[in-house]
Amino acid sequence: MDLSGLRVMIIDDSNTIRRSAEIFLSQAGCQVLLAEDGFDALAKIADHHPDVIFVDIMMPRLDGYQTCSLIKKNPKLAATPVIMLSSKDGLFDRARGRMVGSDEYLTKPFTKDSLIRAVTEHSSARLR
Repeated sequence: MDLSGLRVMIIDDSNTIRRSAEIFLSQAGCQVLLAEDGFDALAKIADHHPDVIFVDIMMPRLDGYQTCSLIKKNPKLAATPVIMLSSKDGLFDRARGRMVGSDEYLTKPFTKDSLIRAVTEHSSARLR
């Protein structure tokens, strides 16, 4: 699957997670935008308008739920797919993610395949 030209944002306070996601997605041809937390991300999202956003749930300052909620409440960004990343795979976390408008929930550590699949699935409408 060629994902070239797609802008994908990874919001995670872990440098390791950001780097591995960046490597996986770059190899698939994506333009990767990185942010360390929600505040950092919101400024970059406004400038770059990513096609798909991955956001970690557990972050300092602005957590993933708050970040997702802010993205979805913005009329210009509401249609952008937001995929929650978490090391916890609990029902409560999934439900809470749905409540703030997330489009999918991916458990860490993710594989290259699961990351690419999620991008492909959520960007297919934009690739048509």
